[in-house]
Amino acid sequence: QVQLVESGGGLVQAGGSLRLSCAASGLIFSSRPMGWFRQAPGKERELIAAISRRGDSTYYADSVKGRFTISRDNAKNTVYLQMNSLKPEDTAVYSCAATAFSSAGVKLKEDEYQHWGQGTQVTVSS
Repeated sequence: QVQLVESGGGLVQAGGSLRLSCAASGLIFSSRPMGWFRQAPGKERELIAAISRRGDSTYYADSVKGRFTISRDNAKNTVYLQMNSLKPEDTAVYSCAATAFSSAGVKLKEDEYQHWGQGTQVTVSS
């Protein structure tokens, strides 16, 4: 059974930083592209960062480009999201996701992701 468990969320002041982690089990982690999504109250879930299975390709939404960094450690079955210069508008539930199948490149469509973590709350105060 595939499990994705996020950690590292919390309350931070604007301008601060947080590092989210997502530990995966039950799948061949090194074969799967991964993504970080977020959903703010009253808004649709959006992909904010994605990484290829080897970590050599990444994607960032314009809203986080230059502030967030996605990375992975395949030896630890973990994907990370380093979030710097946080803004109140970054407040959301952040979830990691794994694709359904082994594939190359980054995946940008939500329906390409089959496995989801439970999410972790990030709250940025002004």
